[in-house]
Amino acid sequence: MTAAPSQRLVELSPSDLNARLGEALALYVSAMAYPPGTAEQRAPMWMAHMLRDGWRCVGAFDEEDALVGIGYGYRGSVGQWWHEQVRHGLTAVAGPVAVERWMHDYFELTELHVLPRAQGRGTGERLLRTLLDGVATDKVLLSTPEGPSKAWRLYRRVGFVDVLRNYQFTGDPRPFAVLGRGLPMEPAA
Repeated sequence: MTAAPSQRLVELSPSDLNARLGEALALYVSAMAYPPGTAEQRAPMWMAHMLRDGWRCVGAFDEEDALVGIGYGYRGSVGQWWHEQVRHGLTAVAGPVAVERWMHDYFELTELHVLPRAQGRGTGERLLRTLLDGVATDKVLLSTPEGPSKAWRLYRRVGFVDVLRNYQFTGDPRPFAVLGRGLPMEPAA
């Protein structure tokens, strides 16, 4: 892993992210290899997420002040789309004990993305650790597409475990994994 030259991490407020929303969504589309129209579809959702309890966002910037990585999330709760989807899937597969264990007092890591040209330099892990540092919940949950990827290697390396595997969210044909781990995280090695 090569060091990220002159990269800085900055906690972003909702107004900071709003000012760079186009850039952040372009990063998201590039990192996920989504079609270009995805950014316009996601913008209202990202803006609504900024209003949720416990919302936090961290951006990684290069030496030209370009956004090369972003991560955000918030406190998950009953009634939120993702929470209800995961609760339903977890209930069907593992039952109410697993729902009770995972689906309360958690931080939903909603987005974590690094531009392809900036990957492999530790940016994702630094974003993840900075975002989760000081989160006031006892665990973190996320969903990621199934299959080998840099994201999978990162999540496993920092201690995420399976919560729900091969789950299909409404409106997306791909299988997803829901992963979780306790907080706080151990310091980086």
